[in-house]
Amino acid sequence: MDPNKIEEDTMDNDGEMASVMGFSGFGKKARTFDLDAIFETTRRTAIERSQHVLEGRQKEDGAASSQSKKPVAHLKKPAGPAKPKKQQSKSSSDSDSDSDSELIGPPVPPPQEEDQEDDEDMVGPPLPPGYTGSTAQEDEDDDDDDDEPGEDEDDNPVKKIPDTHEITMQHGAKTVSALALDPSGARLVTGGFDYDVRFWDFAGMDQSLQAFRSLQPCECHSIKTLQYSITGDMLLVVSGNAQAKILDRDGFNVMECPKGDQYIVDMVNTKGHTAMLNSGCWHPKIKEEFMTCSNDGTVRTWDVNNDKKHKSVFKPRTFQGKKVTPTCCAYSRDGKLIAAGCQDGSIQIWDRNLSVHTKFLCRQAHTPGSDPSCLAFSYDGTILASRGGDDTLKTWDIRNFKKPLNVATGLTTYFTMTDCCFSPDDKLVLTGTSVKKNEGNGKLVFFDRATFQKVYEVEVTNASVVRCLWHPKLNQIMVGTANGLAKVYYDPLKSHRGAKLCVVKSQRKERHAETLTQDYIITPHALPMFREARQRSTKKQLEKDRLDPMKSNKPEPPVSGPGRGGRVAAHGGTLSSYIVKSIALDKTDDSNPREAILRHAKEASENPYWVAPAYAKTQPETLFHEDSEEDEEADKEPEWKKRKI
Repeated sequence: MDPNKIEEDTMDNDGEMASVMGFSGFGKKARTFDLDAIFETTRRTAIERSQHVLEGRQKEDGAASSQSKKPVAHLKKPAGPAKPKKQQSKSSSDSDSDSDSELIGPPVPPPQEEDQEDDEDMVGPPLPPGYTGSTAQEDEDDDDDDDEPGEDEDDNPVKKIPDTHEITMQHGAKTVSALALDPSGARLVTGGFDYDVRFWDFAGMDQSLQAFRSLQPCECHSIKTLQYSITGDMLLVVSGNAQAKILDRDGFNVMECPKGDQYIVDMVNTKGHTAMLNSGCWHPKIKEEFMTCSNDGTVRTWDVNNDKKHKSVFKPRTFQGKKVTPTCCAYSRDGKLIAAGCQDGSIQIWDRNLSVHTKFLCRQAHTPGSDPSCLAFSYDGTILASRGGDDTLKTWDIRNFKKPLNVATGLTTYFTMTDCCFSPDDKLVLTGTSVKKNEGNGKLVFFDRATFQKVYEVEVTNASVVRCLWHPKLNQIMVGTANGLAKVYYDPLKSHRGAKLCVVKSQRKERHAETLTQDYIITPHALPMFREARQRSTKKQLEKDRLDPMKSNKPEPPVSGPGRGGRVAAHGGTLSSYIVKSIALDKTDDSNPREAILRHAKEASENPYWVAPAYAKTQPETLFHEDSEEDEEADKEPEWKKRKI
C-alpha cells in the first residue's frame, strides 16, 4: 500500500475525530525524557555554581586575613560544561564514578595548623589578629578584684534586714504567746494568754489595723502554739489543755484530737495525750499530718482525717531510762526527722518511721532543768538552732551532734515559748530577749550563722519579745510581745505585700446610720400589744431610717423660689422678698436679755404707747421701800441674834 495514501486517510480520520471530540492530536507519539541525563545536567550545574562561590570566598578571605598561609583548595577540578544530549548516554558510566569524588554544597572548612602549646593554653575561639594584652586568666583575676566590693555589699546579710518601717497591732492586754502566718503571707493569726485567737487580713485592713475575727477556740486555756499547714487551709491550735484543735482558714472547727486514758501506765496504749500540751507543728511535706508534745512525756503524730487515735508515739527518755517531758518539737525540712527538746536539757531526734530508738541524741545540750523553748531547722536542713531556758542560743550540725557549733549567751528569757528562727537566705539566726517590767526594752537580736557574732539588734518595746517570725515570701518580720502587741517590721523596697497593703489604705469613716439601729429584744411570751415588730433585715432597717428626717438628722434644704412655710428664700429675686428679708434681719446683739429690755425703759416711761395709757387712770403709783442704815446693819447680823430679838 502507498504510505502517502495511508497518511492522508489518517489525517482525514483525525479531522473527523477533532470535529466530534473538540480537540486534535490523535495518533501522535508521546515525547520521551531521559531522567538520568536531566539529573546529570543538574548536578554539573550545581558543581559549577559552588565552585564560583568558593572562589569568591577565597578571594575575600585572602584580602581580610593575613594569617592564612595558603588558600583553601582541596576540591578537585571543576567539571567541564555539560555534554550534549548525544554524548550523555555514552558518558553516563564515567559520570557515576566522577560524582563520588566531586563536592556538592558548601565547602569543607580548611584545617587549622596550630602549635601544640597554643592548643594546650588556649581555650575557646582564637584571639583576633593584632590583639595584644593580658591573658584570659589575668582578665578573670582583674574582674574578680573589681567585683569584690559589690559582692560584699550584696552578700552583707545585715542590709537585707527589713526594719525601716513598722506597724503595731493591739492583740490585747496580755502576752502574745503564739504567732502564725499562712504560706502566702495574706493572713496573720495571733494568740495569747487571754485565751483569744485573732485573725488579721492584710489585704482587708486599713490604717486602723483591726482584726476581722476574734474567738476563743479552747475556752479558758491559754494559747501555746499556732501554725498554718503547708497549703494554708488549716490552722493548728495548741493550748494548755490536752487536746489540740484544727481550725479552717476562717476559724471554724475541723477536728479535735481525742484525750487519752490517764490511768493507763504505758502511753503508747492510749489514744491521745493525757496532760497539758506544750508545742506542736505541721509536717512540711504531708499536708494532713501534724505533731504535738505534752507533759505526759510523749510526742505524738496525728492525721487530720482520723480523729479517733494518733498515728505514732515517740517517748523521750532520760539517761536512766525514765520518762522526761518534751517542751518543744519540730520537723526537719524534709520531714524525715522529728526533734524534741526535753526538760532534762537534752535534744532527742528520731527517724519519723522508727519511733523506738533515737537517731541523734545530745544529753547535755542545755542546762538540766531549764526548758528548751524552741527548735528550728535551717533551710538547707543541716543546722539545728535551739533556744534554751538557760539564756542561751545554740546551733548544731546534726551530722556531728555531740558538740554545738556555736553558742550565744546572755539572752534572757522568762517564757517557755521564746522563739528562734533563720533568715530566708539562711545567713542569720534571730531570737528575742526578755526583760522585767519597767527595766528596759525587749530586743530582737540577729546573729551571723557562720561566725555567730551579734551583727544587729532591734529594740521592739518596753516588754519582753516572746515570738518572732521571718516570712520568706513577704520578707517581713513578725514579733509578739509580752504587753499584748503584735508588730510587723518591713522595708518598702525589700518587702512584698503584707503590711504594705494596709498602710496605704485610709481609715474608713464610721457610718452614722449604723448607730441608729437598736438591738432587737426577743419576747416570745409577750402579749401582741406589747410585742415589738421583728426586724427583717439590718439593711432594710437602715434604708428606712435613712428616709426618716428625724432619725437621720437630715438638715433642712435651702429654700428655692419666693419662699414658703414662713421661710424667706436666701436669694430672692423679687422686691418683696428683699424687703421682707431686710425687715426680719436683726443686727442687734441680744446675748444679754436684761440689757436688751432695759434699752427701751427710758422711751417707755417718757412716751408710753401700748400698755401704760390703758391703765393710767386706774393704776396706783408704785412705792418702793428704801433701806436705811439701821436696816442694813440688821441684815448683817447673824441669824441667831435675829431670832432672840
